Amino acid sequence: MSTESVEPGHGHSPAAWTAVIIMLIAFTIGAVAFYFEAPLVVWGAAGLAIVGLIVGAIMKRAGYGVDGPKYQPKGH
Repeated sequence: MSTESVEPGHGHSPAAWTAVIIMLIAFTIGAVAFYFEAPLVVWGAAGLAIVGLIVGAIMKRAGYGVDGPKYQPKGH
């Protein structure tokens, strides 16, 4: 009898992780650019955050989301 959980979790999927990593990078770039008063880079970072959201949605539709056929849950 295995004690590992096979529940899909709370967004523990390749699509979710990819979207979050892209958005974390975008927010980091945006914060540094805001500190150095570079408004074009801040807006570029905001655009990158939106790209992260879109990439996550595309990956989910491609089957890499929690309920997708290409997602394989791992035990915790």
